[in-house]
Amino acid sequence: MSTQQDAARLLVRTLEAEGVEYVFGIPGEENIHFVHALNDSSIRYILVRHEQGAAFMAEIYGRLTGRAGVASATLGPGAINLQLGVADATTNSTPVVAISAQVGLDRIYKESHQVIDLVSLFRPITKWAELAPRAEALPEMVRKAFKTAQTERPGAVYLAIPEDVEAAKVSPDLAPLPLNVVRTQEPSPSQLARAADVLALARRPIVLAGHGATRAGASDALVYFSEHLGLPVATTFNGKGVFPDDHRNALGAVGFMRHDYVNFGFDEADVLITVGYELQEFDPVKINPAADKKIIHIHQFPAEVDDHYAVAVGVQGDISPSLTALADTVHRRFDANDRPPAPTHHHSRDELRSTSHRIREMLGEELAEGATEDGHPLSPRRIVADIRAAMGRKDIVLADTGAVKMWMARMYPTYEPNTLIVSNGLSSMGFSVPGAIAAKLAHPDRNVLAATGDGAFLMNSQELETAVRENIPITVLIWDDSAYGLIEWKMDLDLGTSSHIRFGNPDFVRYAESFGARGHRVESAGDLLPTLRKALAEDAVSVVTVQVDYSHNLQLTDKLGELTDPF
Repeated sequence: MSTQQDAARLLVRTLEAEGVEYVFGIPGEENIHFVHALNDSSIRYILVRHEQGAAFMAEIYGRLTGRAGVASATLGPGAINLQLGVADATTNSTPVVAISAQVGLDRIYKESHQVIDLVSLFRPITKWAELAPRAEALPEMVRKAFKTAQTERPGAVYLAIPEDVEAAKVSPDLAPLPLNVVRTQEPSPSQLARAADVLALARRPIVLAGHGATRAGASDALVYFSEHLGLPVATTFNGKGVFPDDHRNALGAVGFMRHDYVNFGFDEADVLITVGYELQEFDPVKINPAADKKIIHIHQFPAEVDDHYAVAVGVQGDISPSLTALADTVHRRFDANDRPPAPTHHHSRDELRSTSHRIREMLGEELAEGATEDGHPLSPRRIVADIRAAMGRKDIVLADTGAVKMWMARMYPTYEPNTLIVSNGLSSMGFSVPGAIAAKLAHPDRNVLAATGDGAFLMNSQELETAVRENIPITVLIWDDSAYGLIEWKMDLDLGTSSHIRFGNPDFVRYAESFGARGHRVESAGDLLPTLRKALAEDAVSVVTVQVDYSHNLQLTDKLGELTDPF
């Protein structure tokens, strides 16, 4: 009877100890012991059709749960295929642990079949990347990987496991390390006092909430902060839903390519309170072009340096207690001094609230008008309106990169965090279909819809087979224009013409059916909403294809370009 344990089984035990539920990947010759060891574990292995899909699944699972998603691949090409999703996760501040095989230590140092320095490839796109030098190191390295990935600011990590390390025998005494969760700190009283001083003198303060606020679960505290101080709140595209769009203080989302309605709120502001905002979400020059606004930065880590993001006060700590404490500090100061803000402040803030109200009205009018547009191909506004009508408040939509993302992130109202997911760090195409699979695994009680352009869809459409085989019901809505619509839009705006953006498509209905999914074709504007509702109710993998009229793109940007105020 052996007194040793397999290193592969030890690796699986460490993943179980971290609470891993799923591993997304494709096995290879060099990691067969690991994949086989998963059969006797509580972890479900999701066999995918491309490692890029595995990485996107791990990313979306990590984004929705806050626990690192795990992607697995073999060495060489398999590991390299993980890289797009890994980079997307890091730039979107999402925890992912990517694990790949590597050639054995007995030949890694020399020219040999499939040898490539994978750790060096992954280091620029991860928080930490390393090779396991011996099997005995696995408990420490796996614990470090998850701790690093999940600690603010979260991101992806990479671990390479040589073939001979994976196949080794180790002492039965080796076991997973106990979990050590990093606790966020309370905000500093001096930081809160300085921030309260800035707010007391502010004439037109405005809040911008980002992805960090969502990760911190700060929705309730953000609403409290907004209501107690009477402040309007905008979000980034990645922060959509952290502040409900039907709240009276909601401004909508910033991130569109043109000066949009919500930008007028920032034009008039003298103080920006950023809550969980990260610069890769949205360039601060677009909301602080003269670099003259005072900024209060509220986050779990210090602000990045940027000429247009000069922080007057940084409140570093757990976001929810920071918001609550700051609101209470401002109130206490007013009460103690027996003086509210000066009348000019009240007048300015009333004007800002009036602007905010008009901004909400204009976005609401656009959505309502879109719901009545009857043309075919369909207008983007009609598609957005019908998606909103078909989805519940907590249902999840993943809007893939392209013109779809611009229309959805700008117009689609959200009421709960992480109910509209975009990639706004790396802005990768092709994440929505594999991401929808992970979203449904993370929230099986919710409807999940991948809204994707035809170009993005065909980048990872093979994962439809994964969803069918694994019995993971998702709905995919393809916006079909036989072109890279966002690039055409940008070319038309900047060059006055477009080229090299058109392509042919398969019959998407028959394509879906060939995988065992259900296919639906929308033939008229009136067909879309009932078709979506039918697909979502089928408890199956369903693909809905709708032709979209992107002539509305230039109509929108031309309209916004002519705006001088929101009234």
